[in-house]
Amino acid sequence: MIRPVRLSLKAQYAICGVFDLAYNGGTDPVQVRVIGERQQIPVSYLEQAFRQLQRADLVEGKRGPGGGYVLSRPPEEITLRDIVEAVEGPLSESLAKGPPPHDRRDPHRPGFVWHDIARRVGDALDEVSVAALCKRASAGAVHRADADDRIWHI
Repeated sequence: MIRPVRLSLKAQYAICGVFDLAYNGGTDPVQVRVIGERQQIPVSYLEQAFRQLQRADLVEGKRGPGGGYVLSRPPEEITLRDIVEAVEGPLSESLAKGPPPHDRRDPHRPGFVWHDIARRVGDALDEVSVAALCKRASAGAVHRADADDRIWHI
């Protein structure tokens, strides 16, 4: 039985947050709290992810009334790899380590395989843009937030 590769919860939250900005926000800033409510993600985790996404120049923060986050680049130019690496670091470092060995000098371990896995996972994540996610979501009838769905506080 082949099991799917699992991304960390942090990476999953970051992908959901960026997707929500692209799918529901457009060019309007969206508050992390609103994204968290829509995506059912704890705001504290989402805030951490968005700080890392901002450092990676994937999102921009807008301050003041009507503030929130917007994408820094068009969704066609942001890949899942960009998002995952923004919150997890380079795949070549995180995946290439492999499981923690008891003894790094163990000649019986296939250490060479971790770099190959990192490359293949990275290639797969590079193939999917945020725009492609939005297109699939639209075709799959994923509910899009309306202007009336936004939460406004005065």
